[in-house]
Amino acid sequence: MLTDLHKKQIEEQGMSPATIEEQIRNFEQGFPYLNIYAAATPGDGIMVLDEKELERFLDTYQKYSKGKVIFKFVPASGAASRMFKDLYAFLDNDTASLDADPITKQFIDNLSSFAFYEDLDNSLKASGSSIEKALATKDYKLIIRHLLEDEGLGYGSLPKGLLKFHRYDEGSRTPVEEHFVEGAQYGLGKGNTVRLHFTVSPEHQEKFEEKIADIQPAMEARFNVNFEVTFSQQKKTTDTIAVNMDNMPFTEENGEILFRPAGHGALLENLNDIDADLVFIKNIDNVVPDRLKGSTETFKKAIGGILLDAQDRVFSVLEKLEADADEALIIESEGVYTQILGAKLPDFYHKYNLAEKAAYLKKKLNRPIRVCGMVENTGEPGGGPFWVKEADGSLSLQIGETAQLNLDDPHQQGIFQSSSHFNPTDLVCSVKDYKGKKFNLLEYRNPKTGFITQKSKNGKDLKAQELPGLWNGSMDNWNSIFVEVPLITFNPVKTINDLLRDVHQ
Repeated sequence: MLTDLHKKQIEEQGMSPATIEEQIRNFEQGFPYLNIYAAATPGDGIMVLDEKELERFLDTYQKYSKGKVIFKFVPASGAASRMFKDLYAFLDNDTASLDADPITKQFIDNLSSFAFYEDLDNSLKASGSSIEKALATKDYKLIIRHLLEDEGLGYGSLPKGLLKFHRYDEGSRTPVEEHFVEGAQYGLGKGNTVRLHFTVSPEHQEKFEEKIADIQPAMEARFNVNFEVTFSQQKKTTDTIAVNMDNMPFTEENGEILFRPAGHGALLENLNDIDADLVFIKNIDNVVPDRLKGSTETFKKAIGGILLDAQDRVFSVLEKLEADADEALIIESEGVYTQILGAKLPDFYHKYNLAEKAAYLKKKLNRPIRVCGMVENTGEPGGGPFWVKEADGSLSLQIGETAQLNLDDPHQQGIFQSSSHFNPTDLVCSVKDYKGKKFNLLEYRNPKTGFITQKSKNGKDLKAQELPGLWNGSMDNWNSIFVEVPLITFNPVKTINDLLRDVHQ
């Protein structure tokens, strides 16, 4: 199946033929559906904090976070081009009419509301025009070209993190700048340092570095903190092979195998390289202006406090379980597992003797921990919180994507429809064990939770494979705590006109 040329290419990719053969088997066999047992709901899998609990966890975070190494991990490799899909279509349409294109019309009608308005106007003026002149002559395509193409602002080829999102009296800010501000609010840790880590595309890293070099001194002076900024790129070793419709390697005209990036699950490798006590994960485009940051700050600190509290309780019983366990310690450990982590023990566990119970609990407790914010489902795409039955009969909390579920099964469909919340990529993670040693996160993922999608290249159909998603299959064997957070903390920008929503003005 693999030629010598292919094997050489695989080696240059930093991969092994065995890995490729496993990926091909996944195409042939498919991935099993996630066996959801029930939807996680408020009071049954999703914590809902009352005012007293919120204050307690905020106090916990305030007391203990300053002595921790905290990272803010921001997936930022997404190109902005998808935001402008409709504007590109308008440019390509020779008979385009604004009245027949409500999305482009909304964009044109509200130009002055965008944070990049002045930059766009200056770009047009440099070419002898202006927004005012272009509007007067109905030359809407000129405006759009100056926004998207390199003759103007070049937004169509920039990463989303470097577009101007929000306008302030002192100037407009990009998402990168908003993450600096957020980091100062809840990411301040050991050494009076805010540690930001951006995962970026190779072609964009230099632009990110230039932007950060420009803003970092002022941000440090403003907040009287140190900012430590690092970058990583999705590793080539995490790419997956593409195959044709017969599950044979898809080859290019030069005979080489086509490899494709394997989705956000590939970032597990990047996360695994982070050496920290706490890691907050949040997408690059989920930011708001300062006037709305209060809720984000409050609930980021709250889920951080929940994690620190859980970590302390888990570490305490794990240290005690190093010695012989008595009945009191087993009861205490069960309480941490079922009440603090919210998991459920299988029926057979209760037939174990003390030593067997201790071994079982130690194995279940000594894992990475994550606290995930959950917002009420308003129809946005995202992973839902579910109870999943594990092979040993226990129930664990998992985030399940729609593509992982067998919605042709009426029972599974019913569980899916009863789900009331979803995760908007709002997590804080504990990635060290009770002895202070980093977990190897690759050992806690479920490789059988990937996705297969149909694509095409050069007019030929192909199948692509994504690795287990970062917050579902890649964290399958973590201990998970789900917490309800306000919807105002979730404000992604998927299209250019999302910036016209009140939360971004």
